[in-house]
Amino acid sequence: MTGTLAADVAHEQRVSPGLLASLGLLGTIGPFATDVYLSTFPTMAGDLHTSAAGVQLTLTAFLAGAGSGQIFFGPISDRFGRRRPLIVGAAVCVVASLVAALAPNIGILIAARLVQGLSGSAGMVISRAVIADLARGRAAARALSLMMMVGGLAPVVAPIAGSLLAKPLGWRGLLLLVFAITVLMLLTALFVVPESHPAQHRAQARAARAAAGGGFLSRRFIANTLTFAFGFSAMMSYISASPFLYQVVMGRSAVQYGLLFGLNALALAAMGFLSGRLVRRVAPSRLLHIGVGILSAAALAFALLVVTGAPSGWLALPVFAVVACLGLVFGNATALALAAVPHAAGRGSAVLGALQFGLGAVVSPLVGLGGGHTAAPLAAVLGTAAALALLAHVCAPRHRATRSSVPA
Repeated sequence: MTGTLAADVAHEQRVSPGLLASLGLLGTIGPFATDVYLSTFPTMAGDLHTSAAGVQLTLTAFLAGAGSGQIFFGPISDRFGRRRPLIVGAAVCVVASLVAALAPNIGILIAARLVQGLSGSAGMVISRAVIADLARGRAAARALSLMMMVGGLAPVVAPIAGSLLAKPLGWRGLLLLVFAITVLMLLTALFVVPESHPAQHRAQARAARAAAGGGFLSRRFIANTLTFAFGFSAMMSYISASPFLYQVVMGRSAVQYGLLFGLNALALAAMGFLSGRLVRRVAPSRLLHIGVGILSAAALAFALLVVTGAPSGWLALPVFAVVACLGLVFGNATALALAAVPHAAGRGSAVLGALQFGLGAVVSPLVGLGGGHTAAPLAAVLGTAAALALLAHVCAPRHRATRSSVPA
């Protein structure tokens, strides 16, 4: 046990706090590029002489690019290393972001946003792969939980910043803010992120993949990947329905909605930080078990409150629990999934990211099917996502490998 803990500490030291913060920054392009300019949609439609549907396509194009781009950059980073694809992706994202901010018409804006999503996905997928290269076992779970805590603050900051800056900056100014973030992303790729998958490791990984068959069809990878994906679906169902849930169903003001949304997001970040601390003493699989259990119980409580017609104010409690417990789910499920494919971390991260965006795109419109005056659709979608996450987690194999660190 002493040797195991020493190995974990040695791996943990390879992922410094500065590197963790930098990798977390690489993942913030997604929430900033999608959330920061939403409040300016009506103005955009007038300025670009297009319809609301045309403006909506700028968001859809980015999400489609971000999902499909991860399938490209993940395997590429396994073959050519992490730094080169990351730098190329970040550089292209800088150019696409500038074109988007200066776009003279809706067609160019949609095309630029598609390229922005494709290239920006490099940071999202490669940041997870870098941690999988540098850390194993508990150290990987700790690093991923803390990295996602940093990234989890972006969905809080982006909408608030967008609302405050929409009037003085306008939609082009907000897209220039996204451009500034991509410049920072490029500088981070150039000067902070190391090459964690050098040529000699790539050759060894190719040989190991050929001998082991990859591991992508293993129960360990599939179960933990689906647990992560359905947990994220629960998160997206809440995010999509939250304006109507708090302001229409519960009768809260816009300011109160912002405060409640921010409180839930901070709870998610705090739980991610707590998970990073606890994983030094508690196995990642155990923390994931607790997180999925709370998610299932909270989703059931929310559904019961909706079905029984309880006072709407009570709905805030299970929603808070749903969001907070995901801090125990995301980092640990990711670490366990990538541990099943140690010689193909880029590909494994790509599968995680593609499912994350794909299921998120499916879930988002479902919560609005019943209109904005009832929480029943959210209860159904949230309950289904939580049940599927629980089922996937139950199907994961139980073993003690997650308590140890796998030698590099």
